[in-house]
Amino acid sequence: MDAKLLLEGTEHQPRARAALGAALSSGPSHAYLFHGPRGAGKRAVARSFAAEILAVEAEDPYDARRRALLDPSPHPDLVWLAPRGAQHMVEEVRERVIRAASYRPFEGQRRVFVIEAAEAMREESQNALLKTLEEPPAYAYLILLTAEPESLLETVASRCQPIDFAPFPTPALEAALRREQGPAAAAEELVAAARLSAGDLDRARLLLSERGREIRAEAERLAGAAIGGETATAPWKQLLDSAQAAGEEAEAGTREALAEEASAGLKRPAREISEEAKRSARRRRTEILDLGLELTAAWLRDLVAVAAGAPEVIYNRDRLTQLRSQAASLSPAAARQAAELVQDTRRRLDLNVSEELALEALAYRLEATSSNG
Repeated sequence: MDAKLLLEGTEHQPRARAALGAALSSGPSHAYLFHGPRGAGKRAVARSFAAEILAVEAEDPYDARRRALLDPSPHPDLVWLAPRGAQHMVEEVRERVIRAASYRPFEGQRRVFVIEAAEAMREESQNALLKTLEEPPAYAYLILLTAEPESLLETVASRCQPIDFAPFPTPALEAALRREQGPAAAAEELVAAARLSAGDLDRARLLLSERGREIRAEAERLAGAAIGGETATAPWKQLLDSAQAAGEEAEAGTREALAEEASAGLKRPAREISEEAKRSARRRRTEILDLGLELTAAWLRDLVAVAAGAPEVIYNRDRLTQLRSQAASLSPAAARQAAELVQDTRRRLDLNVSEELALEALAYRLEATSSNG
């Protein structure tokens, strides 16, 4: 089996490269769990791995591989399942994976089923999938992708061969962004996006978008207002508004996708559609809000680095002037404590506390810490 295409997708993932290269040489297992942080390349590698599996014993291996690599793929034996909203629909998992796995290949000798964001499967879907994982047909191969393996049932995870993906190294992210953004991209902003992304290429791309720039500005405004004693201006509200707007967009997108499914014959009760759209909105709102807080914490950590005379390690490389100005009025100890307060608030939001009250309390705690420092 020619592993060239697969290995091109794993140049920054040595463990995944070794494991999948060995699998292509000796014959792949029937179930894999690709796990690692978002943006680590799991999706691209899964598509390449699926293409190699489908090329085996195909009448025209080159053409089978080529079609499998397209996104979306027209290959009839590659089934790719991604959640429409916050969760996978139970019936979709049953129809497109569990039942479909019992049908022989339309062409060639193999079928591949990829479940993206496997953690978004409900427990009912995971339990239903167990039999297929335990006793897959000889021609069926399943690849589950997840950034949250702890959210999967142990019975599901234990029946898959784990493939570990690490965060992308920052230099690799910078190189990828330069290729995508072109020579006109601002070099310092690109470096900052790579450093702030925590090894997540998708997040780095978001930070270079209009929405990403707005979230960065809102995070900096929250930190700056607290340090400057301007918390009474409610600097957290803009971050909340951005998160709310992102949630509303996600809800509208989910409703549109479900409406398209209905027009294609896959109808769902109105209540189910509404609940799924609302879950999608909550999930996206939470993601954006958490990103804003993470960026706030990164800003405060940068203040520590600047105050300590180590500007070379800061994340916000394109904001050095602003950082130096704020660091002049804040001790490193106070900035460090402030960053810890932000992380504590992120943990509190996981407990379903009021988002607005949590951010308001954070702002005043940051102001108190800054004034004492």
